[in-house]
Amino acid sequence: MKNLFYLIIAFAAVSLNACAGGNKQDKTDMQQNQVTGKTLVAYFSASGVTEGVAKTLAEVTGGDLYKIDPEQPYTDADLDWHDSTSRSSVEMKNLSSRPAIKGNGKIENIEQYDTVFVGFPVWWYTVPTIINTFIEANDFNGKVMIPFATSGGSTIDKSADDLAKAYPTLNWQPGRLLNGADEKTIRAWLGK
Repeated sequence: MKNLFYLIIAFAAVSLNACAGGNKQDKTDMQQNQVTGKTLVAYFSASGVTEGVAKTLAEVTGGDLYKIDPEQPYTDADLDWHDSTSRSSVEMKNLSSRPAIKGNGKIENIEQYDTVFVGFPVWWYTVPTIINTFIEANDFNGKVMIPFATSGGSTIDKSADDLAKAYPTLNWQPGRLLNGADEKTIRAWLGK
């Protein structure tokens, strides 16, 4: 009977922990995302949604803002995910594609930054390939790398996993989906 009692207590503890899991990412983020030193907030935004969040994030962190600006801007037709021949659909079918960035995407004086936030809209459940162009144009070794994203229906989980797998030598920290995030939400995420 004692064993059954202990089993029920253990099950209740695991259940409570699982229920609290909804906040697990936020707690992990605040513990692990130690934003230190000079901060860069780099972002790609095709429609302006991610740009708004990036600007708020830069204000909260006091970071420098860098727009990952495609050499060839995306039109509405390019972004039509219902059209399998649209530019974004073609790029996302070929994950080795590397869309060009204005000015080659290289950050001047990259050594001055300790923390780099990388923002993007989630496309096809993952990171737009232009983010790979940006990462590969710069030396982010030794930097704290924190992804953030906006999405119409996806989470950031697969995107963050894909970044960590593609660039395993970089110090990736837990990311966050920041749809409509205001200053208060971002401060809470960062523990500020």
